[in-house]
Amino acid sequence: MNSIFFCICFFPVFLFSQNITQTVRGTVTDKTTNSPLIGASVIIPDSGKLTGSTTDMNGNFRIEKVSVGRVNIKITYIGYNEVILNNLNLSAGKEMVLDIQMEEKIITGKTVEIKGTADKSSTINKMTTVSSRSFTVEETERYAGSLNDVSRMAFNFAGVNGSNDSRNDIIIRGNSPSGLLWRLDGVDIPNPNHFASFGTTGGPISILNNTTLSNSDFMTGAFPAEYGNAVAGAFDLKMRNGNNEKHEFLGQIGFNGLEVGAEGPISKKNGSSYLINYRYSTLVLFDYLGMDFGANGIPYYQDVTFKFNFPKTKIGSFSVFGIGGLSDIELFDSKKDTSKEKLNFYGGEGFDITNSSDVGVAGLSHTYVFNNTTYSKLTIASTYHRFATLIDSISPADHGKTAWYRNDFNEYKWFASFFINKKINSRHNYKIGFLASDFNFDLTDSVYISSVNRFRTITNFHGSTYLIQPYLQWQFKPTDRLVFNAGVHSLYFTLNNTYSIEPRLGMKWNFTPLQTISLGYGMHGQTMPITVYFGQLEMPDGSYVRMNENLGLLGSQHLVLGYDLSINEFSRLKTETYFQYITNAAVNAHDKDEYSILNQGADFGVWSPDTLNNKGTGKNLGVEITLERFLKKGFYYLFTSSIYKSTYRGSNNIEHNTAFDGNYTFNLLAGKEFILLSKKNKAIMSLVFDIKTTYAGGKRYTPSYSELDPYTGFTQYRQMFEWEKAYSKKYKDYSRTDLKITFRRNGKKITQEWALHITNTFDQHNILTETFNKKNGNKSFSYQLGRMFIPLYRITF
Repeated sequence: MNSIFFCICFFPVFLFSQNITQTVRGTVTDKTTNSPLIGASVIIPDSGKLTGSTTDMNGNFRIEKVSVGRVNIKITYIGYNEVILNNLNLSAGKEMVLDIQMEEKIITGKTVEIKGTADKSSTINKMTTVSSRSFTVEETERYAGSLNDVSRMAFNFAGVNGSNDSRNDIIIRGNSPSGLLWRLDGVDIPNPNHFASFGTTGGPISILNNTTLSNSDFMTGAFPAEYGNAVAGAFDLKMRNGNNEKHEFLGQIGFNGLEVGAEGPISKKNGSSYLINYRYSTLVLFDYLGMDFGANGIPYYQDVTFKFNFPKTKIGSFSVFGIGGLSDIELFDSKKDTSKEKLNFYGGEGFDITNSSDVGVAGLSHTYVFNNTTYSKLTIASTYHRFATLIDSISPADHGKTAWYRNDFNEYKWFASFFINKKINSRHNYKIGFLASDFNFDLTDSVYISSVNRFRTITNFHGSTYLIQPYLQWQFKPTDRLVFNAGVHSLYFTLNNTYSIEPRLGMKWNFTPLQTISLGYGMHGQTMPITVYFGQLEMPDGSYVRMNENLGLLGSQHLVLGYDLSINEFSRLKTETYFQYITNAAVNAHDKDEYSILNQGADFGVWSPDTLNNKGTGKNLGVEITLERFLKKGFYYLFTSSIYKSTYRGSNNIEHNTAFDGNYTFNLLAGKEFILLSKKNKAIMSLVFDIKTTYAGGKRYTPSYSELDPYTGFTQYRQMFEWEKAYSKKYKDYSRTDLKITFRRNGKKITQEWALHITNTFDQHNILTETFNKKNGNKSFSYQLGRMFIPLYRITF
């Protein structure tokens, strides 16, 4: 607490006598066709006087001299459902630029008033029916413990387990995190994290910059037909456009790095704009200050995000966008200070590890509006992902190094997507499109075999393959209170000519003005982690054979039933129950054992036996409850609970718990914003307190015992696992509370923010993993992060 008071006192916080105002502007369009709505009314109802505007020929509106602070905006248009945006945070350092979409009413002879409040109970993509919600950038900044990371923000949602402090893997309903689809501005992107290994979807630090994102969607099951090659969920992220009228700048230093950003107009006449942000790791500085982030080495990383938008050309709207990240780290156990009990999340006992990871995405999108019922969008992109590792084993006797593992994985992808969206009338709408990926791989890795004194090649592949995904979606709205979504997605993998045809169905019924029932069903297919296909088996004659190249696609069926109650205009209760059945899971083809691809993704790498088949299965079932109060009068809360069971069968045909079967997760978040006003109620400052507490089932593990190792002459012990009891045990339950204190000050043209994150406030000792001592055969626990104080400072102008 002293730190935040120091920050407040150190910087000037005197109040101005001038009235501090800002501009609110944006565009109003039809939600289905993206065509502008001319003459829509946009007002700020609680401004003390009638303040508002109407949209022009391009759907644009502008309201100037709006007092900074929390504002509500009401949008009305004849024949469309009213939209109300509540508690938007208007700051002095940045204009508020809104992209508002309105939904046409279904006229059935009797007028029924329906208000489309912009809360998180709905999504940006209106083809979604169940297991989905939208989120705002402000939520990634508001929720305690999120550290401005969209992945960690998603940990708070029902159905998601986020009980690993070292990584931001999103575990949905007991699925492997590898089952998640990342999509950015229509592009299916590789793992968007620093230190990201192949076949995984998470990491310790996100490359995604929340300050450049717009409102986006997060889906946890039975998602629409336009999303494919995923069986767990989809994160559909949107980048915002830069300010096309005014140059604005940002500076920030915090957990994710030292950040600078700029945005502004390229041509005010044509409405074109730029947006660019750059970040560099600040963990080196924090290490000097004595803050331990769980690694025996210092992670170096940097990333960039950019978008250039050209909305008014003769042939449509264009945008160029991209993200890129570089990261490397050295984790040398040989240099570890044994006098200190230092956590080592990312290294390994007895190994020196050097790792580097590079990720890049660059894309071009083109949107063309044919008329007020039809538009198309074409996106072309290139992505790159490299992951390289060098591991040396350390002798416990003389600390000498022996080369043990080497890998250099490179993936280059060309990606294209195209769709046409057609609105037949207010009841019928359809979208038809396809996604195509051209994968090019350069994959090599090998491991040292001491018995023959040489490296054995595990993977050595240089080539390409294609993934084709056509789809069709149709929406039918008989009334304003009843919506049907149907579609079909197809997946074709040219590497081995495997394919799947996946129907998707959804229904949402507002059977009373305050109550909704939703139902969703979907079949989903996914390719295996790409390195699994190209693993090699060495034959007796010294040749190599890729035994897994013909593996089929992982299959999944989702069934979800949901109920949503609007308690009032700012509170809701939602519950969902679901069942998921997984087929074609890769399991060991040689031995009858517990291995299944469904347990991949809990760690940095992906490992599998050299010969697999598709005879494995899995089941996930559970119930989720969300009780939420959206921000109202400076106060919000969110309670989510997930009770679930996740099991699988390997080649031994025994039902095991999956590695992700925590059984339950409970989250409680709350926050209160106190507005500080001058005597004349002009300049505004605010003090915000946010708190989050999580209680979840402990991590699954396989029981083991120790015995003397005959291969070392019985001088050391080895750990023997009881594989027939795979994942039958759990560590003690995970418990953590995070606190965030924020002070925000609006000057005349500058907004400054000071924040202090106190993670694991009560210093809970949550178990990360079990370690084994080869010298004496004893086992002990490694623990996750203790209490940390993480400051943040941000300035926008």
